[in-house]
Amino acid sequence: MRRGIYGRKYPPSLIPVENLTHILYAFANIKADTGEVFLSDTWADQEIHYPGDSWNDVGTNLYGNFKALYKLKKEHRHLKVILSIGGWTYSPTIHPIVVSPPLRAKFVASAIRLLEDNGLDGLDVDYEYPQNDAQARGYLELLRELRAGLDAHAARKGINHRFLLTIAAPCGPDNYQKLHVREMDQVLDFWNMMAYDFSGSWDQTANHQANLFGGPINASQAVQWYVNRGVPRSKIVLGIPLYGRSFMNTEGPGSPFHGIGQGSWEQGVYDYRALPPPGSYLLRDQEAVASWSYNYQSKEMISFDSEEVGRWKGEWIAREGLGGSMFWELSGDKGTPRDGMEGGPGKDPQPGRSLVAVVKEAMGALDQSPNWLTYEGSKYDNIRNGTA
Repeated sequence: MRRGIYGRKYPPSLIPVENLTHILYAFANIKADTGEVFLSDTWADQEIHYPGDSWNDVGTNLYGNFKALYKLKKEHRHLKVILSIGGWTYSPTIHPIVVSPPLRAKFVASAIRLLEDNGLDGLDVDYEYPQNDAQARGYLELLRELRAGLDAHAARKGINHRFLLTIAAPCGPDNYQKLHVREMDQVLDFWNMMAYDFSGSWDQTANHQANLFGGPINASQAVQWYVNRGVPRSKIVLGIPLYGRSFMNTEGPGSPFHGIGQGSWEQGVYDYRALPPPGSYLLRDQEAVASWSYNYQSKEMISFDSEEVGRWKGEWIAREGLGGSMFWELSGDKGTPRDGMEGGPGKDPQPGRSLVAVVKEAMGALDQSPNWLTYEGSKYDNIRNGTA
């Protein structure tokens, strides 16, 4: 969410709230020496003034994306905002924290403080990934302590309300087999399956990055593994990429490749909104539930989910009785004009519909349970008073 406000020109006002139930706001960082969870970009999170924000307010007030999201929550009572902690970049810091009770305690207290101060509905831990059983057990303990902390926080507020606790869950066997899934499930509200990045620049062979079936790694196999360990299907949320991964000098899926394309904002990765690129053809594998673009001149393959694959995945989610879908990340989607965003190859928008909308329509009706708006313990006057 945060990076979207910079080059991609994607402020919270563009979020398609009618197609979503939860915003996972990524990412908060963690201090290795204390375990404290902290916001890694306070300008974006709490300070930037959007249209309508005053520069003359009295007191200590929250601005930035969190104020904008709180306003969206007031206008759309089904929309909940969850703070994601960690992610690929910050996860190495989590390794020493999960195995230390004092550091875990600081993690829990500081995360809950951020929730109350910024008007949030829950916490999400994106720990990629526990390397050994000590870390996997520490991860379980951290989640148990977060659940207890959130429940105690609600009790202190005198409310009968459950603040949410979720994780980003791995789909690669090497990673998920280390987890203590049954015990984790007792304290989690849902599991956001990272059902993407199955293939990329790190491989020897070009392949699908988000296929449901077949291939060395696939989403359905991962989902079934979690179900076999007792996770209710209704708590499993399938991740869908709003980006594509490039493979250069290849004949296509299953073939060797050499190099990666320029991408939109980083080499080898294109925003979905810029796909398929001009001059390429859109291809699909119905059995794998996967699609890709291919340029016969440049021999560039880009693995991404087309509208058709999005519809198939939405129908599969409904058929399997899963909890829903999750997207990384919204600023990559089609369907919203971007004022002031730079153009050029890899950035220019291509025709098509919002993939989020396509998947939602295929899945069916969204959960309408209400968010939480009362934060009498916030350090910000406009959140504490509910006037943001």
